[in-house]
Amino acid sequence: MKKIEAIIRHYKLEDVKKALTDSGITGMTVTEARGFGRQRGHKEQYRGAEYTVDFMPKLKVEVVVADEQLDKAIQSITESAQTGNVGDGKIFITALEDIIRIRTGETGVEAI
Repeated sequence: MKKIEAIIRHYKLEDVKKALTDSGITGMTVTEARGFGRQRGHKEQYRGAEYTVDFMPKLKVEVVVADEQLDKAIQSITESAQTGNVGDGKIFITALEDIIRIRTGETGVEAI
């Protein structure tokens, strides 16, 4: 089992959700996030004063999949979140040792 954490642009959430659902992945968690990468934010003007916005608003989408669904999930996220511009985001993949569904006590892949 793998946990996928994808940092994406806000306006790409519906595209990513639809792509994952279409590929058979049903559950996800979405969290508001702020951060920066190589671009180090950008400059904006407000009432004539210039200031730097260091932390860009993003969303973190978390999905847990069985090993055999991993490639399909990554492809779905990448294709639907990509604009080709700096700041499209990142995907992090982590191995999961176990999962437990609290309501039923199911473990492993059955708990996804």
